[in-house]
Amino acid sequence: MITSQRVISLMLAFFFCVLGQTSEAADPNQKLLFGMSTALSGPAAYLGQEMQRGVLAGFEHLNVRGGVRGQRLTLITLDDGYEPGRAAPNIRRLLEKEEVLAVMGNVGTPTAIASLPLIRDHQTLLFAQFSGAGVLRRDPPDKYVINIRASYTEEITAMVDALINHGGLRPEQIAFFTQRDGYGDAGYVGGFSALKKHGLRDDRNVLHVRYQRNTLTVENALADILLAKPQPRAIIMVGSYAPCAKFLTLARQANLDILFLGVSFVGSGALAKELTGDPPNLLITQVVPPPNDTSLPLVRDYLADLSRNGETAKPSHVSLEGYLAARILGRALQNFPNEIIRKNVIKALESLGQFDIGIGHPLTLSPSSHQASHEVWPTRLVNGRFEPFNWQDIIHLLPSKER
Repeated sequence: MITSQRVISLMLAFFFCVLGQTSEAADPNQKLLFGMSTALSGPAAYLGQEMQRGVLAGFEHLNVRGGVRGQRLTLITLDDGYEPGRAAPNIRRLLEKEEVLAVMGNVGTPTAIASLPLIRDHQTLLFAQFSGAGVLRRDPPDKYVINIRASYTEEITAMVDALINHGGLRPEQIAFFTQRDGYGDAGYVGGFSALKKHGLRDDRNVLHVRYQRNTLTVENALADILLAKPQPRAIIMVGSYAPCAKFLTLARQANLDILFLGVSFVGSGALAKELTGDPPNLLITQVVPPPNDTSLPLVRDYLADLSRNGETAKPSHVSLEGYLAARILGRALQNFPNEIIRKNVIKALESLGQFDIGIGHPLTLSPSSHQASHEVWPTRLVNGRFEPFNWQDIIHLLPSKER
């Protein structure tokens, strides 16, 4: 005879079984492999390390809840030092030897450019690259490239619009400090496009100075700024954190009174640590919300997962971006009914349509939309940390008069 207590036990067991994999960890012997080639060493190492940290935290969030259909999400990471010549062999190894389902979270535009031919040849997804470059954002979309973040053009357009509409600047009063490669070029092209919308007709009227990737040789660029007549009133930086920090430090030492702005790729957390002396007037655009905004469900999960994993590093915009990518990937695969193979990873993400994952804005992925987010969050350096900023206040940060 079955007792009432036994009936209740059976009902509970059935209930948890139907819920599926929310109460049991994924089987460690069943794995879904994903790959990342990123900068774990060199001047851009912070970016690669933080992206890896965020993706791993997102995977662990999924794995302790059963993974995807009982399979554990696993990340294989290779160091490319932010050099294209090292990225391509890494991608080949991930695709051919490790046989990953997709490559995700890689850092940089020049490394992406080197990776794309292999990605297309192997018909495998490049997902959530830490880059806003146009080469990754074709229209119609590249079948094998899916982005999460806003583009550099969107970030820089937000800066230019604010400087002109709220700050009262003329287009020719805005200069550019960029990395001499595909990343810097993508930022400058996006910037010039934004300036053209405000009436600029000739890029010869725009001061554009550059430095070499993976170096700190920014002195010549600064000298060109100091010699410019008249000097610009705002400089948009399209670089990585170490050279940008040196550029900013030298500019302050030279008493250069200019508003500096940078795109998200700079890595604002690392940039703040690198800066010495008096802090400059500095704004950085971000492509994810503040990593400590506990009003947002995804950020609450992110902070809880970092704490659960014993993380000692501070939350950052970069690791939150990696975490967001992992959670979106998990959501897509969990809801996709077909076999999880390379081509179906793409289809799973495209099938999401418009969705809410808890960052305060809806996201969209579909066959015709391979960029989930178009949002840009401005931040300002205050007391050694970057805090949310209102574009309308930009006029108070600009030099009082043209020199």
